[in-house]
Amino acid sequence: MDTFMTKHVFGQQMTDLLATRLLVAHAGSPVAIQPVIGGLSPTVLRRAIERLRSDSDTDVSLGALASDAGLSRFHFCRAFKESTGLSPHAWLRQHQLEQAMNMLRDTDDSIVSIAVALGYSSQTAFAAAFRKLTSLPDAYRQVGIYTGRILQRRKAKRAAGLSDDKV
Repeated sequence: MDTFMTKHVFGQQMTDLLATRLLVAHAGSPVAIQPVIGGLSPTVLRRAIERLRSDSDTDVSLGALASDAGLSRFHFCRAFKESTGLSPHAWLRQHQLEQAMNMLRDTDDSIVSIAVALGYSSQTAFAAAFRKLTSLPDAYRQVGIYTGRILQRRKAKRAAGLSDDKV
């Protein structure tokens, strides 16, 4: 998943939002917007999420996602947010950062290589996005390593038949 794709989805969402606001502001008569009830069906939501998660060159534009769902881009975004609590752009960004958290915790890859693998243009851009979610990547990795060591010690103690307070 690259950052270009994320920016493209975000740009499409902003264009749709701006067009909707302009239409409402200049339509002449007030329009009552009814709240959305329900969101996407489980099947449509699953397909959309699978497409957003895919690392292939599959088209993940809002137009393609909405077309698959049989909705306009605007209605797709609204229904997606109703179903997940996040806009497609925010969901995609959170998914990328969750991947980063897993990579920081489970691999010894450098932060630069993780940033590149997730499509960030620089380590600084990656660190800024990561920091909005939790902390700096280095700090997150250090806490993860420390926590992992504590859990390994506890597991070893239990396997040896000792309680946590005996050693």
